[in-house]
Amino acid sequence: MSISFANPIARGETIRNMLRAAVPLFAGAAAYLIFLSVGEILLRDSDTLWQIRIGQWIVEHGAMPYTDVHSFTRLGEPWMSSSWLSQVLFAVSYGWLGWAGPVILTSLAIGATVAIFMHLMDGYLDAARSIFLVTLAVLESATHFLARPHMLAFPVMVAFLGGLMAAADRRSAPSWLLLPLLALWANLHGGFVLGVALIGPIGLEAIWCCERKDRVTLALRWALFGVAAVAACCVTPYGWNTLLGAAKILGLGKLLTMIWEWMPANFGTWSFFEFTLLGLIGLAFYRGLTLSVPRIILLLGLLWMALSHARNIEIFAFMAPLVLAKPFAEQLGTLRTPLASLRDSQSRAHVMMLAALTVTVAGWATTKAFVAYHPFAFLPSQMPVAAVDVLQQRKAERIFSTSPFGGYLLSRDIKAFIDGRAELYGEKFVIDYFDAVTAKDVDTLLNLLDTYKIDATLLTPTLPATKVLDHIAGWKRVYADDIAVIHVRDERKANLSAAPEAQK
Repeated sequence: MSISFANPIARGETIRNMLRAAVPLFAGAAAYLIFLSVGEILLRDSDTLWQIRIGQWIVEHGAMPYTDVHSFTRLGEPWMSSSWLSQVLFAVSYGWLGWAGPVILTSLAIGATVAIFMHLMDGYLDAARSIFLVTLAVLESATHFLARPHMLAFPVMVAFLGGLMAAADRRSAPSWLLLPLLALWANLHGGFVLGVALIGPIGLEAIWCCERKDRVTLALRWALFGVAAVAACCVTPYGWNTLLGAAKILGLGKLLTMIWEWMPANFGTWSFFEFTLLGLIGLAFYRGLTLSVPRIILLLGLLWMALSHARNIEIFAFMAPLVLAKPFAEQLGTLRTPLASLRDSQSRAHVMMLAALTVTVAGWATTKAFVAYHPFAFLPSQMPVAAVDVLQQRKAERIFSTSPFGGYLLSRDIKAFIDGRAELYGEKFVIDYFDAVTAKDVDTLLNLLDTYKIDATLLTPTLPATKVLDHIAGWKRVYADDIAVIHVRDERKANLSAAPEAQK
């Protein structure tokens, strides 16, 4: 009798394990389809426009940019693209599918991030809790989910840092297979410096908690991995200069407090980040969670990053659970048997391949049908189409515009006054630009217009500088709509204004 009962029980356990292995895949597919269906929310940042244009330039010239060729204020100055591979991928996808291309790429990246995160959490939490955590992480991060290079690097980041944490949880050195991931990350986005920076703190956790007799050996292995990681970051077209280029943006000083994604977290209005942070504090007190000193340092470091710059909230959202997963699971008794040690691995592999094939075919068919009947469009307020048509008719060449409009000018092959590449323009120039467009300093506005021999301005109707130009001699409004206002030089009016001054 025991045999007859044991076989159905064993078969049931095998089926459950195979379904468990497929859950991350199906969760990732669901996330992909959700963001594909609301794809316009990914097309609301003007940086996407210049990212695509630079990718197109790389493809057209078959070379990497080493100097600026897209602005007239920094033309010829040294500049490297730390996100060249993402830019090329966005450009190629846009060339094939229009705006559907970047939407599909970004949605795939979000889906892959969800799948990787759930796979990493599998050994610590059941599927229901993992789904809750990943949903919360997505909601915390959604404001920064945009069709931009950092999104294509996001699943690589989670996989790399998750691999480091997994090694620390095992009290072992990280796998050398993580190095190609880091090299890929370095070609996709300049944020790879975070991966290098966290090798030390995560390695300290592994060394802190391992057997005393193994500490020296393990420390040497982590140190060797760290050296190899620095070398892996340089496997890009720019070589060693990749490290310098990626770190350049961190030297923008005061400017980082003026760009929305680099601003500190704002608790003046309710947010999912605030909800998560308060919930985490409450849960830690309620459960009496105990962490090792290195994990405390790591968690506080991630929290400090999120509080300092809003763009780091998604890093905290996806990394904090991985830092806390093992201690929570050990203290709550939710540790799970690793899938790799379960029986019937061959059957499970077959099921996974079948599931992957099913998801791929279904996802492709759904994407094709949806894209055919749902043309994606970029946020109109970032694309002053009619206004730029007027400027081209007037043959304006040196246009003073807002930074968001700079991305659109680049997409029209018009050299910009400024765009989203703050590291190119530098702290002083961008601060002067902000002072000018906000009319904080009218003299700065006039100096910029004269210094750079501006033909015309392209500003939004609500900007203070737009209203100031209506009352400045030598400038006249020639076009306005809901998106943009154009002023051009009026030498006749300037001369009439200057005549009385000369008589004095």
